[in-house]
Amino acid sequence: MAAGDDDWHDVDPASIPALAQWAATTYGDAEAVVDGDTRLTFRELAAYARRATRAALAHGIAPGDRVAIWAPNSWEWIVAALGALGAGAWLVPINTRFKGDEAAYVLQRANVRTLFTVRGFLGTDYVAMLRAAAPQLRCLDHVVLVAGPPGDDTESFGTFLAGGDTVDEDDARTRIAAIAPGDIADIIFTSGTTGRPKGVLLEHGASLRAFDLWAQRFGLRAGDRYLIVNPFFHCFGYKAGWMACLQQGATALPVATLDVDRLLGMIETERISALPGPPTLFVSLLDAHAQPVAVDLSSLRIGFVGASTVPPELLRRIRTELPFTSLTTGYGLTESTALVSITRPDDDPGHIAHWNGGYPLDGIEVAIADDDEILVRGFNVMRGYLDDPDATAATITSDGWLHTGDIGALSEDGALRISDRKKDLYISGGFNVSPAEVENLLLGYDAISQIAVVGVPDDRLGEVGAAFVVARPGTILTADDVLTWAREHVANYKVPRHVEIVAELPLNASGKVLKTALRDRLATSPPE
Repeated sequence: MAAGDDDWHDVDPASIPALAQWAATTYGDAEAVVDGDTRLTFRELAAYARRATRAALAHGIAPGDRVAIWAPNSWEWIVAALGALGAGAWLVPINTRFKGDEAAYVLQRANVRTLFTVRGFLGTDYVAMLRAAAPQLRCLDHVVLVAGPPGDDTESFGTFLAGGDTVDEDDARTRIAAIAPGDIADIIFTSGTTGRPKGVLLEHGASLRAFDLWAQRFGLRAGDRYLIVNPFFHCFGYKAGWMACLQQGATALPVATLDVDRLLGMIETERISALPGPPTLFVSLLDAHAQPVAVDLSSLRIGFVGASTVPPELLRRIRTELPFTSLTTGYGLTESTALVSITRPDDDPGHIAHWNGGYPLDGIEVAIADDDEILVRGFNVMRGYLDDPDATAATITSDGWLHTGDIGALSEDGALRISDRKKDLYISGGFNVSPAEVENLLLGYDAISQIAVVGVPDDRLGEVGAAFVVARPGTILTADDVLTWAREHVANYKVPRHVEIVAELPLNASGKVLKTALRDRLATSPPE
């Protein structure tokens, strides 16, 4: 029998779409989402989610189908996601900074059948980019525009929703109720050292459990007003964002772009109390707060600094100069449902400086291997990589330990320190960047013969890329040439901030580039 409006409250939600229905009966007419002029209560959001699920059923979306969203943060993103998930589909969030070739790879790899996207965001036509990059993509046969003018080749979001009006609401409730905690919820693509993103399979139940624990440690509670700056295509904005708000009864206020002046205005006018974000956001807040005409930030109660290594001096300044009563940070990776550990609200900056990962959440084990690699085991470990059993077996041991690729240590009381990355990733402005992927992308520029990319410290973004480039014989190539080409063809957070044209790259006896030598070179002669 299908669940009625009052039945969802009687049991713990088994899935993310069931959570939205549970939240409606639990929090009722409290505000769930505020996005510009759109204000939705928990009941209204649940009704929209059921209508989107009916529309997905009308369009033939079945359990296990892949549905992608390539769009900035908005209330429509949430509704589209809940509709796809409610139909049993696997959600595939796409990075809004991707160019056509990058997005096409993910969409092809996941065999996406339906794409929700936008036209006009930051002057970009995502549909046109995709058609130019990969016109054969299956999802181009069914594109739904959540914003922007639809054309003959797309369907508006309103038309999509209306298509579900012929489907009985009980059918949507039945489909939602059939989703089990162990079912796949989404495929989150993450960069790896192979140079190509891998699809990480995450489950409904693990996601709900992990972020309920995270929200409790963070301090999120009913009535909080949560400004979601982190993008929904990342677990930080999606699961630690609007999904956590549904769990705890907080109001989600999605932000499409990081405009500091607008954010400051929203904190004041909307009385924001919860604010997670990357270190760059908090640096901007500190700078703005120091101006002669200060914005009223007194409503800020809890903060979480994540998605990058956090300098202890930044934590000290935030606690000293901003009104947060609780400030936390933590550690996780996509393969661990984006969560492993989190600091305690009363940890002092000195403790966090040394034990920067915090303490593992309940149900999650952490161990340190003989080579100092951090291993993780528990309910939060991914199901595996999409269609890649070899990579899965290489990452998860037979007894369930996840190789994180990070180097660290554990204190006697269980605190975690992350000291280095075994994998060759760096984090720029909160985004994981694979040097191998950047190298592969830039080799698309026919003037480049060889390239090596390494991460270097940056005061604003944490780390940025430095590229050492060898030009093709007979080609005159400048650093500006490389940067200009990269800005046109590569997502901006992957574009190296420093480029050096070199005659040759340092190699070992087997011909492998010695990146340690490049890092040493940068350490002795930092880029300007």
